[in-house]
Amino acid sequence: VKANGKVQQAVVPIYKELALIDKNGNEQIKIVDNKVVPAAQLVNVSDPANTTYKREEYFAKTRNLNKGEIYVSPVTGWYVNKAAFDKGERFNGIIRFATPIFNQEGFAGIIVMSLDYRHLAQLTDQLVPTQAERVFETDPSTGNYAYMVDYRGYVVSHPADYHIVGLNSDGTDVATLSAQNAKELAQKGAEALNMFQMGFLDPNLFTIAKDAASGKTGIVTYKYGGLTKFVAYAPIKFYASNLPEPTGFGWIGLGLEVEKYNEEAAKVSKSIEKESKAWTATVILVLIFSMIILFFIMLILVRGISRSLKSEIPEGSEGDLSVFNDDDEDDK
Repeated sequence: VKANGKVQQAVVPIYKELALIDKNGNEQIKIVDNKVVPAAQLVNVSDPANTTYKREEYFAKTRNLNKGEIYVSPVTGWYVNKAAFDKGERFNGIIRFATPIFNQEGFAGIIVMSLDYRHLAQLTDQLVPTQAERVFETDPSTGNYAYMVDYRGYVVSHPADYHIVGLNSDGTDVATLSAQNAKELAQKGAEALNMFQMGFLDPNLFTIAKDAASGKTGIVTYKYGGLTKFVAYAPIKFYASNLPEPTGFGWIGLGLEVEKYNEEAAKVSKSIEKESKAWTATVILVLIFSMIILFFIMLILVRGISRSLKSEIPEGSEGDLSVFNDDDEDDK
């Protein structure tokens, strides 16, 4: 987390809320942010209007499940527009995991565990495709970042939180960017994204959403925000009673701005070229050194052989060689 302008480590519980709810929808026990909620503040969640986000239906969705089945809610939280984001506000939500409980008489209620959204966001918000180490927050203006999309096509994690589909104050979904409202929403700084509606910016955006929802992986280029980007996408293979195959929870995209990609590729190419030249120079030096050593070895061997031969020939065994000189005189 960031406090007083400084990045500090903080312990964040996995679950923001835990609740035990009876068969009629009455909260029996509820813990929020590690604090027990007083009995007077417990509500009946069978009425969505009583839920935290005004229109949640996790009780109705869970009560009809079989034993052992799990209902997984969408990412749920209040929308953060660009103005609020620029001032430092961040999307803060939950994902509810609920399962029914039974007794001898049958359905007895449900148990709900609500994942703190920050554990999901850190999977994307701290990742930069062009570097190995994680960062506190990715800079979305670079075009190099990861993002997450759910089974509906809604962006649910993004370094620019105003692209995350949140809720209005009455619990309804905010409007998402489309060809009809793009200019209006951009002026408001309220550009929540549904990838199935993004084809008007680049047809490949819709293609990515369609293929990823079918459980496919791939790498595609597209244009967004004046940048040409590569994106590698893959499904998130998490399934539940309401998240069947092949779509499951959704998918994740890893985007890289093409110019940055070319820059990184050029760096790698130069590095390889530099290493290649260094290795070539090293190999040449090794070869020269090896040839010098080989020359001295051959010289030593020749001298050794010559000395051995001389030691084996008895003195005077070569005979009288003057006859060769006489022949030479006759030839004259």
